[in-house]
Amino acid sequence: MKFLMMFPLFAVPLVVYNILMLGDNPFVTNPDLIKIPLMANDDAFYLKMSDVFIMFGVIVLYFEILKATRTSRSTIVDHMLSMVVFIIFLIEFIVVAGAGTATFMVLLMMSLLDVVAGFTITISTARRDMTFGGHGGDMG
Repeated sequence: MKFLMMFPLFAVPLVVYNILMLGDNPFVTNPDLIKIPLMANDDAFYLKMSDVFIMFGVIVLYFEILKATRTSRSTIVDHMLSMVVFIIFLIEFIVVAGAGTATFMVLLMMSLLDVVAGFTITISTARRDMTFGGHGGDMG
């Protein structure tokens, strides 16, 4: 269970995107997955694979920020692994031909936000929990 708390969740969309991209999957070319008719002007809502990736990324970002609020010894390892995932996103975006898409860029930015928010929340929490001279952090 402890491993799951340290596992960087952004590795999941990264791996799935890579599998679809390297497998020459038609989903990467972004066809419509779902068409939902709307009542206004006989219009329709089209859900594409890229939309699904972005929605999944938002959900992953929520859980990553929730994980960042923990204070335990494994938090630093979690942040380091999240940084590794971000670096992999960045290198792939720059180097790999199929990763140069807007969807991948949004996932890359979410991964960056995860890293920055994780460190920021941890530092803020640690600062709040610090005590100076046994006075519970009250300097006055």
